[in-house]
Amino acid sequence: MTEARETITEAKAVAHSDMANAIRALAMDAVQAAKSGHPGMPMGMADVATVLFREALRFDAADPNWPNRDRFVLSAGHGSMLLYALLYLTGYPGMEISELKRFRQLGAKTAGHPEHGHAAGIETTTGPLGQGLANAVGMALSERLLNARLGDDIIDHHTYVIAGDGCLMEGISHEAISLAGHLGLGKLIVLFDDNGISIDGPTSLTVTDDQVARFKASGWNAVAIDGHDPEAISAALANARANSSKPWLIACKTTIGYGAPTKAGKASTHGEPLGEEEIKGTREKLVWPHDPFDMPEPVLLAWRAVGQHGAKERASWKQRVAQAGPHVAAALANPAASARLADVSKAVGAAKTAFATDEAKRATRVWSQLTLEHLLPVLPELIGGSADLTGSNGTRTKDHVPVGKGSFAGNYIHYGVREHGMAAAMNGIALSGGLIPYGGTFLVFTDYCRASIRLSALMRQRVVYVMTHDSIGLGEDGPTHQPIEHLAALRAIPHLLVMRPAEGLETAECWEIAVQHDANPSVLALSRQAVENLRKTPSSENLSAKGAYVLSEPEGDRDVTLIGTGSELVLAVEAAKTLASEGIRAAVVSMPSMELFRAQPEGYRAQVLGDKPRVAVEAGVAQCWHEWIGDNGRFVGLSDFGASAPASKLYAHFGLTAAAVAEAARSLVKK
Repeated sequence: MTEARETITEAKAVAHSDMANAIRALAMDAVQAAKSGHPGMPMGMADVATVLFREALRFDAADPNWPNRDRFVLSAGHGSMLLYALLYLTGYPGMEISELKRFRQLGAKTAGHPEHGHAAGIETTTGPLGQGLANAVGMALSERLLNARLGDDIIDHHTYVIAGDGCLMEGISHEAISLAGHLGLGKLIVLFDDNGISIDGPTSLTVTDDQVARFKASGWNAVAIDGHDPEAISAALANARANSSKPWLIACKTTIGYGAPTKAGKASTHGEPLGEEEIKGTREKLVWPHDPFDMPEPVLLAWRAVGQHGAKERASWKQRVAQAGPHVAAALANPAASARLADVSKAVGAAKTAFATDEAKRATRVWSQLTLEHLLPVLPELIGGSADLTGSNGTRTKDHVPVGKGSFAGNYIHYGVREHGMAAAMNGIALSGGLIPYGGTFLVFTDYCRASIRLSALMRQRVVYVMTHDSIGLGEDGPTHQPIEHLAALRAIPHLLVMRPAEGLETAECWEIAVQHDANPSVLALSRQAVENLRKTPSSENLSAKGAYVLSEPEGDRDVTLIGTGSELVLAVEAAKTLASEGIRAAVVSMPSMELFRAQPEGYRAQVLGDKPRVAVEAGVAQCWHEWIGDNGRFVGLSDFGASAPASKLYAHFGLTAAAVAEAARSLVKK
């Protein structure tokens, strides 16, 4: 124990400049070794990062996933070597010096931009500018939601962000900071790398916003400091932590490429190696007489002590959790873990039983809302929301309580008209752990939040996107609101489950799938127009979980297979009846999820699709359907934008009819 205390005392004696220069050296050396990268931001923000980690950030490198740790998000992800240097220096497991030497190389944990899951301590995948900032809003919101449920002894931490000019120029930043200010997320602290440089040159080429005034206008506290003055940085962070009624922007005036003798403050340091001569000069200027990747022991020990300074607090926290009882441990565990899934399956089964006897025609968005009525009582981890379309999306139920400023005990978030900010915030909520976020908007507006949906999939996060008004069936709002190519575009994203249920029982099953899959985001594409329940018997098996199944099989060998999804499945059912009257035997296949069907064994897929000609029908473009209907199949769908008219007239106008499906089948059978 005495030896450990002496090590920490010696570590504290190491100068701030030496600790900051360790970051600068590792950044410029790694970028030089890779012959690509962004050394300027890590060198410029090294002072800020050093004070943040040394004095403010609560973490324990030995337990990177400690639930009550402070979160650190590098929104300016191009400066990834700042994060990798910090992870190595503070002793995060797996981040060895060898990984820094392999920066940007195949198989390394040190990718060009930080990728969640590659290494401990990377809280979120960043790179697309502004995403990290918006993720952090979700993390800060999650902290408040869990704090309201579990209390200060269990959840009470900050979220820190380093963001650059590019993050604040991106449109998503406006949505994110507006939402954070509105909700008063006072434990969110953004450190703005105000270096005045972008890729093209000085930021004055493109932006003259007063960022301090802008953040204040959105309900934030905001101050400007010298980002190379450790005392000013320390004081600003202390003030922000002590005054948490509003989120904080600390605008840190820095010099990009700080320490480089001829390139500091220039755009050339942003995205390219400094070069051997410039690095030699930087070492001399910073008084860093060490070889590349060579870390002097006193400096490394000082940083390792920083990595350990949260250990005592973490141990105390674990004691409090143990004393708090099993309900707290359950709340901190993986949401919808195995014990909870039994309750979820039972609730979905009850919903299916109720739906099977319901003779009413309802939109699948309504069946979704009715499913949530069954799910929420057994799955309190579900946190709902909508981008100002609550009534249209059907995302709120009688069991929901709105979340608001100073009122975080609820479970429903009004995100406002901020589709992209909503999606990114939901990523942050999912990454924080303990909660399952879902949020709604119109399917056509996946265009507005596609970047965040893609990151949900890249990070394998359980985020549920409730996307309603999924076709020309929304009617009179016209082609601006009618998704045509969107299903195909979403189905092209790896690891994203796109589910388009056809009726009530399938909708309930798709919700069960979305909740069960903890390593996949899901899109529920739901109709505005009413549909009838095609399945009258509530099977105990989740048929939708296989992605596709035979809804009806004719007597004898089939002559043709009709495949449908969503509100168009009924067209296949009606066409099969017409064909039967003509002696043509048609099987009807429902395919709510291509991704899930693709994952099934080849034998099952062959059994469902059959070996006869195939016709698919869907109110969308054909691109994703050729995999299932083959070169000789027929697709009944759309190849152009919609129009403004009642839904029934639009379906007839664009040839989305049972008669068209039957005719396509006839033509194939005749061949």
